[in-house]
Amino acid sequence: MRKIGFDNDKYLSMQSEHIRERIGQFGDKLYLEFGGKLFDDYHASRVLPGFAPDSKLQMLLQLADQAEMIISINAADIERNKIRHDLGITYDQDVIRLIGVYKEKGLYVSSVVITRYAGQSSADVFQKKLEAIGIKVYHHYSIDGYPNNVEKIVSDEGYGKNEYVETTRPLVIVTAPGPGSGKMATCLSQLYHENKRGVKAGYAKFETFPIWNIPLKHPVNLAYEAATADLNDVNMIDPFHLEAYGETTVNYNRDIEIYPVLAAMFEGIYGHCPYKSPTDMGVNMAGNCIVDDEACQEASKQEIIRRYYQSVNRFVRDEATKDEVYKQELIMKQAKITVDDRAVVPVANKLAEETGSAAAALELPDGTIVTGSTSDLLGPSSAVLLNAIKILGGIDKKTHLISRTFIEPIQKLKTQYLGSKNPRLHTDEVLIALSMCAVSDPNAKLALQQLPKLAGCQLHTSAILSAVDMNTFKKLGIEFTNEAVYEGRM
Repeated sequence: MRKIGFDNDKYLSMQSEHIRERIGQFGDKLYLEFGGKLFDDYHASRVLPGFAPDSKLQMLLQLADQAEMIISINAADIERNKIRHDLGITYDQDVIRLIGVYKEKGLYVSSVVITRYAGQSSADVFQKKLEAIGIKVYHHYSIDGYPNNVEKIVSDEGYGKNEYVETTRPLVIVTAPGPGSGKMATCLSQLYHENKRGVKAGYAKFETFPIWNIPLKHPVNLAYEAATADLNDVNMIDPFHLEAYGETTVNYNRDIEIYPVLAAMFEGIYGHCPYKSPTDMGVNMAGNCIVDDEACQEASKQEIIRRYYQSVNRFVRDEATKDEVYKQELIMKQAKITVDDRAVVPVANKLAEETGSAAAALELPDGTIVTGSTSDLLGPSSAVLLNAIKILGGIDKKTHLISRTFIEPIQKLKTQYLGSKNPRLHTDEVLIALSMCAVSDPNAKLALQQLPKLAGCQLHTSAILSAVDMNTFKKLGIEFTNEAVYEGRM
């Protein structure tokens, strides 16, 4: 049973209250740059067991009557059809999606800012789509010398050229479909315009990771580095905070590097900088809601191993550099772990070595590890899935949930009529066959009813998983890894 390490209710209460306090600190309005995922934050839920994937959304809903949302998107990303690889859609499509999701959840989306606008025709087409659904659109422009020419940036020739975004509520959340969209620049441009209008507006940043008030090399923070290894983000001690307060806090390299420029911009807008460090700019309260540090450390170590395997597999597919893999190996050394600290890894690999064919191991909620091997009927993923739901349902392991006479016609269909070279049933085919058997077989019906219990279970296979099996495991909520080797019998 997975131990809870994070108090989600405390987080919702403390985080929303802290944001209210920050609004009051500036007077009239707060522009909150929102980094990371607003909902479906499964990384946070994995490394902070007890953190709900939609916690940040639920927290903002507590402020819904005070908040409105601005979505920033870079015109260049629209022009080149930049893709969100986790969703397989373009950034402009994701903006439309986000607007729909936020509205459905009860958040007010007031406008979209197209940043670095230079008359791109694709941006104009996108603007018309937004206006057709009732969303106001504003243009922000490129500024020569950004971000270092502070004198020009904080002037009528810099931020002053940008269109002023009209807002009506005290909390303005600025979000985006991905990095490089101009969230921070949108916030700072608005501060310039608000100040010119006599409005007391402030800026703050919301990032869940790294967590500023736990140690630099805490596994939770190391897991963030592992998750962003492709971006080469590095956690660092905030030197500005240390100098100002004599207190050690954690931030990441990009925020620390840009802070002197931001401080100069604030001075240009306000006449002084309201923050003494990049840590001061943040409003994240997650570190105060860890209630079982050991549970969070262990969960984060498991995430680091999963991220290592993801990078190794991406490298094999020519989607990652060797440096990314080296970084993951370094993070594992810093966390003092190896792949064998993931319980299912040595079990699956040993079974594969003993049988001479691909194998899989799955850890059930009570810690029991179930295995599956390649056979003439099933691949290891399908075998371990059936074996797992047998155990969860208390079904005798010798019981055949799907008879050979049922499987063989499906294999014939695959190989003789659909052109497949692999006759073995994938996980989706096995589940379809099992659901058909469940009509007349009580054991098959009982086995199907166990599927929800697999959510959060850990799986490892000794060879690269097929896309079909990966998709099935994702839908079931199984957290999987695999060795980065191809095996013909997988």
